[in-house]
Amino acid sequence: MAIKKQFLKSKPVCKVTFILPAEEASSVSVIGTFNEWDDAATPLKKLKNGSFKGTIDLESGVSHEFRYLVDGAYINEKEADAFKWSDYAGAENSVLSL
Repeated sequence: MAIKKQFLKSKPVCKVTFILPAEEASSVSVIGTFNEWDDAATPLKKLKNGSFKGTIDLESGVSHEFRYLVDGAYINEKEADAFKWSDYAGAENSVLSL
């Protein structure tokens, strides 16, 4: 699991790349406050090495809660900036601080 952040100097945007090793998975999406928890909004692309990868532009200076959706199961990013309890989900969400 990995998150890479690239802050742009020209505008208040951060390019965030999500990488999730999931060789056995057939589909992986990243869902969160940045896409209104829509499981179809941000699918990750499967690479030849079995990892899933995707990059999205997010506004700098804010935090976002998110999780991965792997073949219908929710998992957190181990390298997240923090974790926050969600009463709605009944579980912790990963937090991305930009």
